[in-house]
Amino acid sequence: MRRVREADLPALAALNDGAVPGVNALGLGGLSEHVPRCELALTVEDGRGDPAALLLALAPGADYASENYRWFSTHRPGSLYVDRVVVAEHLRSRGVGAALYAEVFAHAERLGLGHVTCEVNLDPPNPRSLAFHTRLGFEQVGTLATRGASVTVALLARAVP
Repeated sequence: MRRVREADLPALAALNDGAVPGVNALGLGGLSEHVPRCELALTVEDGRGDPAALLLALAPGADYASENYRWFSTHRPGSLYVDRVVVAEHLRSRGVGAALYAEVFAHAERLGLGHVTCEVNLDPPNPRSLAFHTRLGFEQVGTLATRGASVTVALLARAVP
């Protein structure tokens, strides 16, 4: 696991966009613009040294127009918001996502933040992600219709240990 580098962005943009509708598409331009505003931008390399996972998290006060981030800024201030986590299919169910989240919780603790927050799609459904986050101890604290009511998300939070 390491921080995202500029050279990783093309591969990570393709990984992210291949995970739609679980996450929204960003393309290379959108990802390149988004990463600098993130408190954490992490990747995990596969056996060939290529980036094969992505986690982006934002601290309170970030300049980010996301409806989900704004909801948490209002209802769960003082939380580290995980904007997206994407793991390549060949690395799923191998502890990569849990390892990324372990770093998120450690970082939130270093920042003195009380919660880690995120959202998971309910419509269109993303049951695998919801089950994953539930196993990590996240609890649903709300729902939100976003993107002109075309997507409904479960808003999740977990206290920092």
